[in-house]
Amino acid sequence: MSTVRSVWHSGLIPLWHFGIQQALSCIFPVLIFLTLGLSKVIEIPFLPRYDFILIVCLFIQVGMIWSKLESWDELKVICLFHLIGLGLELYKVHMGSWSYPESAYTKIAGVPLYSGFMYASVASYICQAWRRLSLKFVLWPRNLVTYTIAVLIYANFFAHHFLPDIRWLLIAGLFLFFGKSYVKFTVNGQRFRISTILSFLLIGFFIWIAENISTFFGAWQYPNQERAWELVHISKINSWFLLVIISIIIVANLKHYQQRGTVQVCS
Repeated sequence: MSTVRSVWHSGLIPLWHFGIQQALSCIFPVLIFLTLGLSKVIEIPFLPRYDFILIVCLFIQVGMIWSKLESWDELKVICLFHLIGLGLELYKVHMGSWSYPESAYTKIAGVPLYSGFMYASVASYICQAWRRLSLKFVLWPRNLVTYTIAVLIYANFFAHHFLPDIRWLLIAGLFLFFGKSYVKFTVNGQRFRISTILSFLLIGFFIWIAENISTFFGAWQYPNQERAWELVHISKINSWFLLVIISIIIVANLKHYQQRGTVQVCS
């Protein structure tokens, strides 16, 4: 009986509290998913679906600030992700990587403006999780390394259409520079740690799951989904893995300057 109690207190209770904190950190993405599902079954006269989603996303963002679930500094980061996401969307849609088949008033070069919120929701999750779990990155690479990696990852998303794809070289570089790094987090008063690389990969995996839900609801579609919905190819996980790294590097630098000690840089 004591063994069962020990397992419950040392493993299951922290896991339960960790799940709760993760769920609370996903408020923004979950509300977007609910909007995607609702807009799939409800039609509003004279208001295209993509425009309806944009309006709801704007209200969600205002609500996050009004309720103090997000700070104004975090909003600046989220707005930066809107720009990063919009730039990527405009290029990828132009190159035919994916498409937004429905019409909308708020579409630029085939990209609805609500798409930026899909990227912003990732930044929102990271900011929320950072605060709720008291994250601290240890042996984090110096700024010159992290900035260079972030720029190369983002540039490769564009350049691989006409130059050799270097994502596997980038991933190898990540293991070289982040291999010894780990992140500490607090759950129900207990301190835990996990490999930084593994945390990147896990977030990328769950975003891939979210991507499947989004494409099922018609948020966008890949070429192989034009006739009927299919599972997003598993190779997309490494794309999200790399994009998550850009996200965390940006948020990590914000938190480092706001709260000294949340990022311990390699000496």
